[in-house]
Amino acid sequence: MSDNESGQTEIIRYKTSGTCCGMIQVAIRDGIIEDAMFAGGCNGNLKGIKSLIKGMKTDDVIEKLSGIRCGEKMTSCPDQLAKCLIEYKNSKLRQVV
Repeated sequence: MSDNESGQTEIIRYKTSGTCCGMIQVAIRDGIIEDAMFAGGCNGNLKGIKSLIKGMKTDDVIEKLSGIRCGEKMTSCPDQLAKCLIEYKNSKLRQVV
């Protein structure tokens, strides 16, 4: 089952916690990341993450970015992106049940 069986792009917004990046917005179509936007954070690094995840499956992004820490923090912008995608997938599963 794909994340979005309608074939339409979904825009999700996620308020982060514990990072310099305060909000993440992701465009997803059929379980594939089409685009991402980060408000705040390290501009160059987040542009790099955005470029790398475009065209990736949400599951692959979650697998690669979950658990990454930033210095002494328990999370990071990449980890928060993974949490955003996990929350999105869980909301899709709840809709199916």
